[in-house]
Amino acid sequence: MPAVKPKKALGQHFLTDQSIARRIAATIDDCPGLPVIEVGPGMGVLTSHILAAGRELYAVELDSESVDYLRAGNLPGLSPEQVVPADFLAIPLQDIVGDRQCCVIGNYPYNISSQIFFKVLDNRDRVVECTGMLQREVAERICAREGSKVRGILSVLLQVWYTTEYLFTVDEHVFNPPPKVKSGVIRLRRNDVTDPGCDFDLMRTVVKTTFGQRRKTIRNSARSLLPAGVVFPADCPLGALRPEQLSVAQFIDLTNLIADIRAGSNTSSQCQ
Repeated sequence: MPAVKPKKALGQHFLTDQSIARRIAATIDDCPGLPVIEVGPGMGVLTSHILAAGRELYAVELDSESVDYLRAGNLPGLSPEQVVPADFLAIPLQDIVGDRQCCVIGNYPYNISSQIFFKVLDNRDRVVECTGMLQREVAERICAREGSKVRGILSVLLQVWYTTEYLFTVDEHVFNPPPKVKSGVIRLRRNDVTDPGCDFDLMRTVVKTTFGQRRKTIRNSARSLLPAGVVFPADCPLGALRPEQLSVAQFIDLTNLIADIRAGSNTSSQCQ
């Protein structure tokens, strides 16, 4: 069957270099017995290398032309049942892999890559490894540690639950159409954390609020999280820092401090 050229959907740039595809496919190596969900396989350049490694694979694709191509037998070892015609952001992962844990991989569409990783975060007890390629700026932000100017919301929240690694950079010329920026390949591996030591929903609010005013110190940016008329404790050293300077542990301390202030409790133990 002649190749069907899929439409460029959701800001996606299709990888054409087989050696790069092979390197990306090899990044999922921590849990060989788990099923793999590939996000946005397109024409299956990455898919073929995942199949060649003998992995149980489910290809989640929104573009109808790409779905038709993948289901037409163009990739040896990929059955029509393994192609899931759906929006990865909308479909529950249990609809794909049941109650099992899984790995996620992809050449992620640039304009929804952050949303994809927020979904991984929300499914942290199911997704034990997540690798793939995205815009280098976003990849660097996800892996940034405290003190980095590019550290942001996803950096902190993902690093509560995952070990993040920036693996390598990919140049523009290996895509069709070529993007205007370089790409980065990263890997997230689930750590052993089951309880972060704070109310994680409140922590998400704290992280989003403080990074929403990242030019301000914590003392000022956290003001909206405190009861009316209550000021941030003057003796807490976290107050003098900006959000990108805080480690995950310090954000946990900050979250507990705010929770204690809201509850009217003693706060001295939370200021580190």
